[in-house]
Amino acid sequence: MIRYNLKCTNDHQFDSWFADAASYDTLRGRNLVSCAVCGDTDVSKSLMAPQIRPARGALSQAASPAEQAIAEMRKHIETNADDVGTNFAAEARKIHDGETPERAIYGQANVQEAKELIKDGVPVVPLPFMAKDKAN
Repeated sequence: MIRYNLKCTNDHQFDSWFADAASYDTLRGRNLVSCAVCGDTDVSKSLMAPQIRPARGALSQAASPAEQAIAEMRKHIETNADDVGTNFAAEARKIHDGETPERAIYGQANVQEAKELIKDGVPVVPLPFMAKDKAN
């Protein structure tokens, strides 16, 4: 895994992880790398320097507007949706098929489960954060 500091043409700076340098080049070439702030797909790598961060838990606030937006999104989702954990694919399918009442849910699904849901027209979207038990 490699992390790049990125910058869009609107001068928004953000960072993202990629499997390797070739993955970044491939995704960027297909316009699949976009600004976390404005969605611009004209993104380039900016100068990078190694970072040493304080120990976990030492940061009291988000380091960038993008991190703040993600934190607010997470809080909204956790407040307004049901965490169905690893049952996400099954629950999403039941809701889509009308077998259970419609409600907002979030949880985990593997790549194959997510592809099958999308193929079957079940509206799903990956979230830009990990479950709390995995994030700590």
